Amino acid sequence: MKKIIICEKVKSYRKEKKLTQEEFGQIVGISAQAVSKWERVECYPDIFILPDLAKLFNCKVDDFFVKE
Repeated sequence: MKKIIICEKVKSYRKEKKLTQEEFGQIVGISAQAVSKWERVECYPDIFILPDLAKLFNCKVDDFFVKE
């Protein structure tokens, strides 16, 4: 089973770059409310945005999941 850690990565990246949720949302083309929901793990990014996030974070899509 794999654990989804994308929400943790989004929050960490955003804080590292000193971006607000609104600024981060503008970079990836989503609302600040969506970023907030991701960070609170209320929902996850659409699967189609994962490659763009991986490119932005300089990682692989697989890095958003950890094997438990």
